[in-house]
Formats: sequence, structure tokens, C-alpha cells
Amino acid sequence: MRRLIFACLVSVTVGALAAVAAVKSGLTGGDRYMIDQPQDRQAAFAEPWFPQGSEGPGSLPTWTASPTPWTVSTAQGQFVFTQSAPGWEAFLPPVGQYTPDEIVNIAVYEKVNKSVVNIRTKSIQEGALFFMNIITEGEGSGSVIDRQGHILTNYHVVENARAISVTLHDGMAYDAQLVGADPPSDIAVLKIDAPSEKLFPVTFGDSTNLKVGQRVFAIGNPFGLERTLTTGIISSLNRSLPNPRSQRMLKQMIQIDAAINPGNSGGPLLDSHGLVIGMNTAIASRTGESAGVGFAIPVNTIARVVPQLIRTGRVIRADAGILQVLETDQGILIASLKPGGAAERAGLQGFRLTKRTRRQGPLVFESTVIDRSTADLIIAVDGKPVKTVDDLLTVLESKQPGEKAIFTIIRQGRQMDVPLILDAEN
Repeated sequence: MRRLIFACLVSVTVGALAAVAAVKSGLTGGDRYMIDQPQDRQAAFAEPWFPQGSEGPGSLPTWTASPTPWTVSTAQGQFVFTQSAPGWEAFLPPVGQYTPDEIVNIAVYEKVNKSVVNIRTKSIQEGALFFMNIITEGEGSGSVIDRQGHILTNYHVVENARAISVTLHDGMAYDAQLVGADPPSDIAVLKIDAPSEKLFPVTFGDSTNLKVGQRVFAIGNPFGLERTLTTGIISSLNRSLPNPRSQRMLKQMIQIDAAINPGNSGGPLLDSHGLVIGMNTAIASRTGESAGVGFAIPVNTIARVVPQLIRTGRVIRADAGILQVLETDQGILIASLKPGGAAERAGLQGFRLTKRTRRQGPLVFESTVIDRSTADLIIAVDGKPVKTVDDLLTVLESKQPGEKAIFTIIRQGRQMDVPLILDAEN
């Protein structure tokens, strides 16, 4: 009974192995054939990963790895199968080597990871609990941008911080000072006093020719896990996000699907050459964690803002001297102007306030009435249509103080162009 069971097991095993070999060989175009069966039988089989054992009468198959073909010895018969055409395994690199994609990932990380820093902040939340001040801590990421110790990050990472600490790749922490900040673009620059040989600046790329589907890499400190690499693609371009710190929208944002989480803000977004093409800034999420929709500030915006922050501590933008507007379907209606500002000097008009008096018996009542009929309706600036405040600010963003801008307006039903010389924003 035991021999019968054992023989069945051997027969089933040999049959199964032969069937597998036949399927592998037949499906991939290999040749299969059976040879004579002498007393000591051996077979060739294309499977390299079975353990070896000693051959004996009535024993289980013994697999021997050898060049094509692979051999199996049994006591029941001999089957020979030629090496089949290679499958997907043929595209894998040898053990211990890396695929082309992995080589790119490794190269980008090794090139840039020492340039990424961990930023820790301490702030004071006044009157948060029983009218007591509470010390709060925050974390973010940043990039070394020169050997003088300047660090690039998001403004919201260091907003209202009383103390800022920057930790470099070697684990050394340095106190940081805020050099300059620009809330409208959510960009800030810090400075640390660290030896230049410990600073490895990133290299800025160009965000002009980015394409949807392009591969990207994000390095940062999610949840305090320093210099973490994630990969993905550009999901979309030219996204606009509301900015809670400014009337301006965050423009031309890069949408990515690389995982970024709390702590990634301020870290670099890289292309396959390890060049910075953006700064990771925000995520769209209901839970506060990555949902595959992240946003980065394009590097061209960063390159325009950072030199001003280092030089003057702020971004000096062009100002038209318009204080308040009312958005309409046709354009924006000027409500009030800055006294002596560029718009007032150019002759633009806002709402007119008129006083009216009314006598009732011995009493005299005085009221102020807003006359909107005299206000100019702005429909374009330099030929670019203007429908919202953000449209106006976007056009002015491209201008420098002292430059001329042509405002196309409608005044009491008549369209006209009004040139004005822009001031510097206070």
C-alpha cells in the first residue's frame, strides 16, 4: 500500500513536471521530444530553482541546474525539453544590478538628498487655552540654494515662527533667521551660519517646457522622516489655488501624483536630471494626508522671487493705486483710488460720494450717497481681458515699478484707453 501511494506520488510529480515543461515549451515556441527510456533515466527541463538531492530507486525527482537544458533524474522515465524562448524574466537585470528606472531613481536621490534640510519651528499661540499662551511646534522641508547658507522654503512653514531650526543631511542643527518672505507667492528664504563644505546647493531647472506625464521626484521630510524620496508624474499644469494669505491666487501650479504629506512643504520637486523644477507646497485631501493630488510652485516663479527676497527682504511689485473694486460680468468697477496714486494721476475715476441734506421740521438730516455712474469699468490691461481682481493682479505681476500700463476702460458708455505709470507697492 505504501509503495502504491509512493509510486502514485512519483508518477503524479513527474507527470506534472512534464506537463509544466510542455506548456512552457509549447506556448513559447520551444521544441519538445521524448527519448528512449533506459534503466538510468535523465531528463532535461527548463526550471532552475528546485533544490537538489540524491537519486535512488523510487525516489522523488532530483533537479540539477546546468546550462541549457536543465536536467531532472527519476527512476521512472526520462523526458527532455529544450530551453524555451525567454519570458518577462529576460528583461530583468542580473541579481545585484538595477533596472534603468531604478538607476534614475538612485541617481536623482544621491545627487540631491544632501541638499534637502529639515525645518523645525516654534510659535506661540496666544490665549489658546484658558487665556494662556501655548508653544506650538511645526515641521517642514527646505533646500540649500547657495554656499552662503540660504535656505528656500514655503512661507507657511515659517509663518509667525519665534524660533527656526534647520537640520542638515549630517544631522547637525543650526538656528535660522528669516531673510525675506513673500506671502502672495508662499515663498520664504532663511539663512543659517554653517560651514560651506557642509552645504550642497540644488541646481535650478526650467519649468517653461514641462509636460503632463513627465516623471518627477519629491524629496522632503513627511511626518519628520528626513529626506524621504517619492516618485510620480506631472498630472496637470497651470493650476490655480486660493491663497489664504493674499488676494492673489497661486498661479501656474504644477499638479503631481507623487506622494507628499505634512512635512513635505518647502521640499524640492525634481526632474529626471535632478534639477529643481518646483517646490512642493500643498495637497488636496480630506484627511490631511496624501491622496495623490499634490501641488508645487514652478521654479520660474521661485527664480523671480528669491533674488528680491535675498536683496531686500520682500518682493517689490508694481502698484496701480486702485484700492477697491467691484467685480461685474463685464469687468471690474473702480470703487476707490489711492490719493495721489498712479490711477488717480492718470485720471481714472471711482465711486463719487455726495452728501444730501433733508430738513424735517426743526431738524436737519445729512446722508452720504454713493454715485456709481461716474466710476470707470476696467475691461482690459495691455490688451489682456480683465474680469476679476486676480486677472488685474496677474497682469500687474509681470510689470515693474515705473513701467507704463494701458488700461482699457468704459466711462459712461464710451470705451477709451488710459496710460498710467505704475508705482511701487507699499
